[in-house]
Amino acid sequence: MSQLTRRSLLAGSAAAALGTISAGAPAYATAPLAGKQAPGFYRYTVGTYEITVVTDGAGRFPLPEDFVTNIKKDEVQAALAAAHMSSEVFFNPFNPIVVNTGSKLVLIDTGTGEANYQQSKGAAGQFLTNLAAAGIDAKAIDTVIISHYHGDHMNGLLRADNSLTFLNAEILVPAEEHKFWMDDGEMSRAPKGRMEGLFKNNRRVFSGEVLKHLRTYEWDKEIAPGITSVGTPGHSWGHTSHVVASGSSKVFVQADVTHVPYLFARHPGWHAFYDQDGPKAETTRRKVYDMLAAERMLVQGFHYPFPSLGHIEKDGTGYRVVPAAWNPAI
Repeated sequence: MSQLTRRSLLAGSAAAALGTISAGAPAYATAPLAGKQAPGFYRYTVGTYEITVVTDGAGRFPLPEDFVTNIKKDEVQAALAAAHMSSEVFFNPFNPIVVNTGSKLVLIDTGTGEANYQQSKGAAGQFLTNLAAAGIDAKAIDTVIISHYHGDHMNGLLRADNSLTFLNAEILVPAEEHKFWMDDGEMSRAPKGRMEGLFKNNRRVFSGEVLKHLRTYEWDKEIAPGITSVGTPGHSWGHTSHVVASGSSKVFVQADVTHVPYLFARHPGWHAFYDQDGPKAETTRRKVYDMLAAERMLVQGFHYPFPSLGHIEKDGTGYRVVPAAWNPAI
């Protein structure tokens, strides 16, 4: 009498499978590679409001020597490696959001702009494509809120042909930020290089049709239904964050209080080269992150990994971002 063992069972199964194949079962070709991601958007709720995170993609560039101005490059590279990121090429995601209040569609920041899709070979400038995939028509946007005047946050106000992107939207900008970048004296004193380029780009974008739709706003005001402006200067002169609140729920939309969290939340004392005032940016960062940790408030980070939503915990001398759990339902 034969005994059934695990080895004989596996051997029999393999032989049977081989027999089936050799008996003339059809062979299936390997599926072609897709070569692209699915549309990038994610939804969650804050009270009765629905928020859609719409990725604009991401930029990549070789890590500069002075990427962090008060820390040596090898320390930055070690921190990137510890976060399982490339230590040679910096990865920079962009994640605007759309707030649906039930009566208004409010966009907070715009991404790098449609023209950047071609310039980046599709890596960024994806916002309008992903917005449409999310079922939102750009013409339906009622209000565009700008946090600060860096190109990845406001270049999307214009399409590739320099026409207005959001035809029916009021454009709200921080009064302090607008005053600084539109000041001819400040522009004349701007150092060559990055700051000079920012002035030129801001004068290009904030002109013509954009100016016709533009209104400035002050800090600590409700500037759209349930959306309050919060002054968070340092990264730029008038850098502004926003609290979106509905009922007892709220989320802190931080813009660039920190840039990528695995560097600048973990190391809040590091001053990125794109911080206009490094020490002020650090003071703001610590103040905001202490508050977020104490209040256990959700935070939406423009440069966090998609969908860029999480909670803040204190961790030694820095902070740790705990990603919000992915929710397959809204």
